[in-house]
Amino acid sequence: MEFTAAAIAGFLKGEIEGDPDIKVNTVSKIEEGNEGALSFLANPKYEHYIYTTGSSIVLVNKTFTPSEKIKATLIRVENAYEAFASLLRLVDQSRPRKKGIHAAAIIEPTANIGSDVYIGPYAYIGENCIIGDGCAIYPHVYIGDNTSLGRNCIINPGVKIYHDCLVGESCIIHAGTVIGSDGFGFAPQSESEFMKIPQLGNVILEDHVEIGANVTIDRATMGSTIIRKGVKLDNLIQIGHNVEVGDNTVMAAQTGIAGSTKVGKNCMFGGQVGLSGHIKIASGTKIGAQGGVLGDVKEENTVIIGSPAIDLKQFLRSSVIFKKLPELKTKVDTLEKELESIKKK
Repeated sequence: MEFTAAAIAGFLKGEIEGDPDIKVNTVSKIEEGNEGALSFLANPKYEHYIYTTGSSIVLVNKTFTPSEKIKATLIRVENAYEAFASLLRLVDQSRPRKKGIHAAAIIEPTANIGSDVYIGPYAYIGENCIIGDGCAIYPHVYIGDNTSLGRNCIINPGVKIYHDCLVGESCIIHAGTVIGSDGFGFAPQSESEFMKIPQLGNVILEDHVEIGANVTIDRATMGSTIIRKGVKLDNLIQIGHNVEVGDNTVMAAQTGIAGSTKVGKNCMFGGQVGLSGHIKIASGTKIGAQGGVLGDVKEENTVIIGSPAIDLKQFLRSSVIFKKLPELKTKVDTLEKELESIKKK
């Protein structure tokens, strides 16, 4: 598809500086831009690229003040990053959608399939499943018995959703993810044997949840593991049994949450964050990458980092000391030797 600067500015309610008739047909990073490409500048550390980029149009914040002449046509908007994201959504929505049920799909007779759906080859839909209107289920997806999908869900190739799980509307689940596998529940019988505890609960994903590739979300022992509305999970995340994740929380890759932990709303976790089981994390908590949390975070909007995780300001002060530990040890060793010498005298 091809758009003029005038059309883009009209859609974004932006202001044009340059040629309103110039056209773009692709998007690009500002440092890799070429003729016919649309880019954006939001982070000041990338500003130097705007003076050399080959992109035809660049979205910039209204507050941006160039220090050199710019060849590209600019469109000034309130927030260049958000505006660029809006355009990407527009392009994505304009792509043709797959429709229809492939002859190689297996759908049990008791399943209820909505209208305007796509079900790809070798997908399996179990007994008494409900597939909402407008869903897209790609090849090699498994959906177990009694599972329900709301409208307009996208289930990408190789996803496995076990029995009795509930998925809300407009959810996206990426390739290789497993929803509803057994929680890690074993009762010790002796020093070397464990008895499996049946996991009789399910997993509930509320509306507008997006889950990355190769994520595992365990079913509850009893009750439900719950991922609330608007949650966004990156790739390679493990959510244990009976965990609850609050509305609009986001987690980066390789985060792990042990069983029965409750995470509040609007939290943000960096990569490789680890939470121990049976704890509560207050709403608005931000945890830096590789943060390890062993106990409750009771105060909302707390920022913590480290393992065990501590307050960010305290961590930064401590990190200065960490760097000086070899020097401090040398001084302590010297003082000990001097003290021993004094004692002998």
